[in-house]
Amino acid sequence: MFPRSLSRTSTQKRLTAAGVLGMSAALTLSLMSGSASSAPLPSDSAVPPGQGYMGVGYVQDSKDFKPDTRQLNLDKAPATDLLANPAGVDISHYQGSINWGSVRAAGIEFAWMKATEGTSYKDPTFSTNYLGAYNAGVVRGAYHFARPDLSGGAAQANFFADNGGAWSRDNLTLPGVLDIEGSCYGKSAAAMQSWILDFYNTYKARTGRDVVIYTSPSWWNSCTGGWSGMSTRSPLWVAHWTSAASPSIPNGFPFYTVWQYTSTGSVSGVSGNVDRDRFGGDRSRLLALANNTP
Repeated sequence: MFPRSLSRTSTQKRLTAAGVLGMSAALTLSLMSGSASSAPLPSDSAVPPGQGYMGVGYVQDSKDFKPDTRQLNLDKAPATDLLANPAGVDISHYQGSINWGSVRAAGIEFAWMKATEGTSYKDPTFSTNYLGAYNAGVVRGAYHFARPDLSGGAAQANFFADNGGAWSRDNLTLPGVLDIEGSCYGKSAAAMQSWILDFYNTYKARTGRDVVIYTSPSWWNSCTGGWSGMSTRSPLWVAHWTSAASPSIPNGFPFYTVWQYTSTGSVSGVSGNVDRDRFGGDRSRLLALANNTP
């Protein structure tokens, strides 16, 4: 996990040490600003069981998040080109069969894939994708689609850890992700904070790792009240589909570690649209996240 500080000066020093300041100065300053959109409270319409995937719950945010069509075009980068900000994808069964050799050859260095949802659903393509990515040399990890309306955070963390969310220091496995989006599930900000913390604590006890938080600025600000309680615990994977040079980030986080910048990307080896991601440091920092090293 990367060190965190709310002080701009100390954050800049820490970001430099973490390799994040390989980006432009303007991008760096935006990471530390904590600015975020203030979309209305998401509706409490639940995603049908098993149908959750990254971004499905961001209908409320769509008026702010426009797909990137002019930058971060990394598809043609050779696999040997270790880019300053590695390119990634996130996938679920919606992408169907994936040729991971082609994905890696297209310059994709990391991927997260859906493993579980709630306490009963397991993505049917997870095992195939998890092994396929590993064999192709893609640094990969699993994500859990949160359903706070169905059961407690601890129960869902245990289900995740039991069904793909575990971790090993093998140079190719990233820590698990809590995908928290959609509605506020009828919970107050305090209750949602408690749910997330229960998930985090259980996952940490099971795996020894800090779970990564995937969310959007408007969801986090609305449903947790812009809570800062995870900023020293979890790396932030921010969803902000924009053509801007950098994303907005939720209140309560000083900067991001991963940026999902579009939901309409394309990659050789994957049919149809795929979410595209960019890591906030160089490859050495990606591997540090994978291997839990400073």
